[in-house]
Amino acid sequence: MGEDRKPKQRDKLRRHLAWRVARAVREYQMVGEGDRLMLCLSGGKDSLTMVDLMVSYRRQCKERFDMAVVFLDHGFPGFDGAFLHRHMAGVDLPFEVIRQNIWKTLQEKCPDGKNMCALCARLRRGALYAHAASNGFSHLALGHHMDDMVETLLLNLFYGGMMKGMPPKLVTRKGDLTVIRPMAFVAEADIVRYQRLAGYETAPKDLCGAGENEKRREIKEILAGWRKQHPGRVEKIFHGMGHVVPSHLADTSLFDF
Repeated sequence: MGEDRKPKQRDKLRRHLAWRVARAVREYQMVGEGDRLMLCLSGGKDSLTMVDLMVSYRRQCKERFDMAVVFLDHGFPGFDGAFLHRHMAGVDLPFEVIRQNIWKTLQEKCPDGKNMCALCARLRRGALYAHAASNGFSHLALGHHMDDMVETLLLNLFYGGMMKGMPPKLVTRKGDLTVIRPMAFVAEADIVRYQRLAGYETAPKDLCGAGENEKRREIKEILAGWRKQHPGRVEKIFHGMGHVVPSHLADTSLFDF
């Protein structure tokens, strides 16, 4: 690919992805007038792309709302976040780094490495929720995409025996914070392609040393095989998450048989 073609292809793909974000925001009524959004940046390709696309969305939407970007420093050894500051210098949004030594807690609570991922997720979520609540944010935006949502559905179905996924929009139990996933209609392959065209520098993988969850890795391999052998199947599953017929399942709490 010629270097002179990259900007044009990047801009074309950005417009396509921004349209998908706009569709998700409107369909699930994610954002309204006067809201304050905290965009959660992890340093990976997904969250970096989400920030870019939300900036594009705000430029063209009618609603007026505020956004700020927050990065949670887990205290993982060897992590250098300088690239995030370089990246955010070119983004017209407030940027803040909050610190919580999650790594130390993981070492104390999970010395054998077992259940590290689950505990890390809970600690990370708690820190982000607390920061959003104490700083007046009404919404917390995460960089999960369509593949993440399908993976979570299959994980819960295969290993948990329940049909439970990752919703595009979720109001917390206290009702004071709304969690949104603006890239619900975006496929991971498009994010990979966009990151390559945009030349984003991303955080190294596996800083904690725990590796990818074995069950999630298995689901990822299944989805990758489906995408090659049965194009469109993953999208069909995602589509099915939004078209549920309770009378044709078996949950008595959803349908009075």
